[in-house]
Amino acid sequence: MRDDIAIVQFPGSNTERETFMACRRSGLNPVEFLWNETHEKLTKCAGYIIIGGFSYEDRSRAGVIASLDPVINVIKAESEKGKPVLGICNGAQILIESGLVPGLNNYALCAALTDNKRVINGDVLGTGYYNSWANIACVVEPSQTAFTRHLDTGEFIRVPFAHAEGRFIIPEDLLTTLINNNQTPFRYCDDSGNIINEFPVNPNGSVYNVAAVCNPTGNIMAMMPHPERTPNGDVIFKSIAEYLKEEHGNKTFPLDYEPQKYSIQQYSSDPDGIEWLVNMIITDNEAVSVHNALAHLDIPVKVQRMRHWEIIADKKTSLLQNALIESGELFNSNKEFIAKNKPYNNSASFLVRHKEDILGRQKQQSLTNRFAIEGIREIRYGVLWNITVNSGNFETVIQQVLDNHILYNPFSQNCYKYG
Repeated sequence: MRDDIAIVQFPGSNTERETFMACRRSGLNPVEFLWNETHEKLTKCAGYIIIGGFSYEDRSRAGVIASLDPVINVIKAESEKGKPVLGICNGAQILIESGLVPGLNNYALCAALTDNKRVINGDVLGTGYYNSWANIACVVEPSQTAFTRHLDTGEFIRVPFAHAEGRFIIPEDLLTTLINNNQTPFRYCDDSGNIINEFPVNPNGSVYNVAAVCNPTGNIMAMMPHPERTPNGDVIFKSIAEYLKEEHGNKTFPLDYEPQKYSIQQYSSDPDGIEWLVNMIITDNEAVSVHNALAHLDIPVKVQRMRHWEIIADKKTSLLQNALIESGELFNSNKEFIAKNKPYNNSASFLVRHKEDILGRQKQQSLTNRFAIEGIREIRYGVLWNITVNSGNFETVIQQVLDNHILYNPFSQNCYKYG
């Protein structure tokens, strides 16, 4: 077998050139692999790099649609042979959503990469997209992973990052297991190598300053920073090259952990709330992408999506509602409108909200401070999904949709039955 490394690209991937250059500088032989190419080409490769970008425009949730692509099943099977798999930025999100890391039985979902949160002294300074440079320290023995062989324990490198959903969250008991198993190989640190859990050292608010997570055998790693964009990161690619010279065989094993079961509760609106459902005048590409992904999984459904706002106010007056509309903060009247939920027969509706509603908090602050609209106590944001079953047993098909987690990640979001 030639030591070809597949540079795996989905629609929206955009860092292939930098990754090719980093591989070549490090003695690897990169080959392009598009998501819709023959899987036989993929199986002949010695390893895989799932690159950064915005696969499927991050529709529904960053990385989730790509994680359901059949090519990921091939990568899962090949990784079990000991082949290295590196996911960078959006590639890391795909690895998390697919369960390839941290690597539970049956690749069960058990973590999330969610909205950035920049925190100093407990205060949130900002959220969302952010790009800069960060130091990441190797905190494991170099031989523990396929990606750390050219580093010393405690050594750190300075690499760029650029993402909006890079905050790693995971149940506390599972994080402890990962730490004890050496599955957090890189952590954000300052210029002296100190681990300080606040911005700007921790650029996205990740728990434990986690910059990368790997599976138990260390041949799969998800990392949010971009080592391919600087020669500083070549040590990671050189480590892969060294790893490929060694004999590995079928030695991977899953992490022994049973993730918590999450139930879906019935949604109940606040009696002091104004409830808005915002629909699109034009085609909703996000709903189309979710529909197409489910269709590729042979799940026969129709998908509709609306944004959901709940405005908790001192008084629910028409004056307040008019002021909210005129502000343009909650919807764009040129392409959106306030609608009613009119699900089809054989439909189920689910409201998805982030457990930490950063967008709702931002909108409340903007409407109060920028637009001087008084009386708003809280704004809650969510997405309402209407799923219509076209054929088959209704309950079975709806459960298939939920089991694929395409609508929500239970570790960063809550899901409610609506209506």
